[in-house]
Amino acid sequence: MGSAGLPLTLLLLLLAGALARIPGSEGGKETPAHFLLQWKSECHFLNGTQQVRYLYRHFYDHQEFLRFDSNRGEYEAITALGKVIAEAFNRDKHELQYRKAAVDRFCRRTYEVAQTASVVGWRAKPTVSISPTKLDPTSSHTILLCIPQWEDVYTCQVEHASLEAPITVQWEPQSSNSARSKLWTGIVAAVIGVIFFAMGLSLYLKSKKATPIQPPAALMN
Repeated sequence: MGSAGLPLTLLLLLLAGALARIPGSEGGKETPAHFLLQWKSECHFLNGTQQVRYLYRHFYDHQEFLRFDSNRGEYEAITALGKVIAEAFNRDKHELQYRKAAVDRFCRRTYEVAQTASVVGWRAKPTVSISPTKLDPTSSHTILLCIPQWEDVYTCQVEHASLEAPITVQWEPQSSNSARSKLWTGIVAAVIGVIFFAMGLSLYLKSKKATPIQPPAALMN
């Protein structure tokens, strides 16, 4: 991804020259074989598309060194590294014209497409649910883990632009769906077990009463 007026190759050459001109860099270390060079285009809207600000930002190893700001209409150096490149870009009238036109070509056009697709202004109303999960010792340390205790009450509150008021959901370990399901399963299994045991005992007693008692063979003779 390169600049419209200045190709990527020339930008890299300017960057290499800028690195060499930074005070204290003479005779220093060479640019590493692997480095990160980024471009970011940003659109900032105020009152829809009435006021639009376009930023074209350049980063070298995660540090911004150069920026085009549509409000200024030119490139500005953020660090000493971007000074030489900003001067070269600002001398290129075609490059400046191309970047200024991005306010309409890129920002406003993208906004109109998004609005047509019903993306702008659309808000999905969130729903909230709380459920326990098994403790994973390898989980991220950015997640708060806790073991539910009996009679503990956990409250989750969610605020969203589409809501008139925050959603608050409470969860108690003993009243969770999983706990209730296991409880009812145990009760039903116990009742069925008692019924089958009673039926089996009743049939056994009836069969025992109905069987005639045979006298010993000696008495029959």
